[in-house]
Amino acid sequence: MNKQSPVIWRRLKKNKGAIFGICLIGLAVFIAVTAYLIAPDPSPDANRMIVEIGGRKPGFTQLFLCVKKEKQVLPVSFLQRLVGGREDSCIFVPVNSYEKKTAAGQGMDRDSLVVDQFIDEGVEARTAFPLTALCGDGDPAKAIVQRTFRLGTDKYGRDILSRLLIGVRVSLAVGLITVLISLSIGVLLGALAGYFGGKTDNIIMWFINVIWSIPTLLLVFAITLMLGKGFWQVFIAIGLTMWVNVARIVRGQILTLREKEYVEAARALGFGDIRIIVRHILPNAMGPVWVVAASNFASAIVIEAGLSFLGIGVQPPQPSWGLMIKENYNFIITHNPMLALAPGLAIMLLVLAFNLLGNGLRDALDVRD
Repeated sequence: MNKQSPVIWRRLKKNKGAIFGICLIGLAVFIAVTAYLIAPDPSPDANRMIVEIGGRKPGFTQLFLCVKKEKQVLPVSFLQRLVGGREDSCIFVPVNSYEKKTAAGQGMDRDSLVVDQFIDEGVEARTAFPLTALCGDGDPAKAIVQRTFRLGTDKYGRDILSRLLIGVRVSLAVGLITVLISLSIGVLLGALAGYFGGKTDNIIMWFINVIWSIPTLLLVFAITLMLGKGFWQVFIAIGLTMWVNVARIVRGQILTLREKEYVEAARALGFGDIRIIVRHILPNAMGPVWVVAASNFASAIVIEAGLSFLGIGVQPPQPSWGLMIKENYNFIITHNPMLALAPGLAIMLLVLAFNLLGNGLRDALDVRD
């Protein structure tokens, strides 16, 4: 396979669809790694709730007054921020206008900032905040910030763009873990069934057929309910249901390859069965498996989104594209459909990318051309 790799890569580069898919996947990986650095809301899980501005359309702009929190927020290292974000040190209060008031003769500690606090459309409340309570060292110019929500806000006032960017991590993680689990189980069982045959093959194929006969979503529901709801549980549940295709393909490949001359030569040299399978047969049988792995990656993303939409996948407040659709799908028939369409479009593009890559791998590995 090592000698064929340059040839496969040259053929893959000629497939424009596959290259487009690789570029999309590369962009998704970059976003997943740097999500908290590039997201407008870098708080953990992009969970900055500002209910006054909930359900706003893309491009919405609002002034905010940054008020210090009562508790002290400890600083985090760059690595901690990269992995889990950084808690806000201020509370963001939406305002329409502001002016500084000075209490003459009472000292600067009595100075305050009077704002027209935004409550709802056409509703505001006039509120005074002492300068010592403001972020930015009490400087009103630093305490007042303007934010633009490129994709709008959800019903809790959270930035949709930020949650969309951080949600890439869940989709890529579920695909990666699912593929690792399905490859581990599928390659092992498929190799044993194809190489040894006989009773071993019959027992493994019976087990495969039983799992094959159960609808995927129904099996995922059962495993999820057994393991419980949560981030890791849904990954394991999906992975344990998608190894069947891998096992059947590996078995079929090994049934053909085990009769080849180089396998007979390895047996004649006294090599053990495990060495023959791992060193001589599997490297020549993995081509179709990589194609199925790309397809499984895409399927896992869709299944995870469906489970999150149904409420048994990733749990709030962690952002998941399926969960975002669930939280905002009622806006589709009202004034702001983008809240649900944006995560749906993201799912479509990422699934398309892996399917295009899978098709490209299939063509590049086709030795008949």
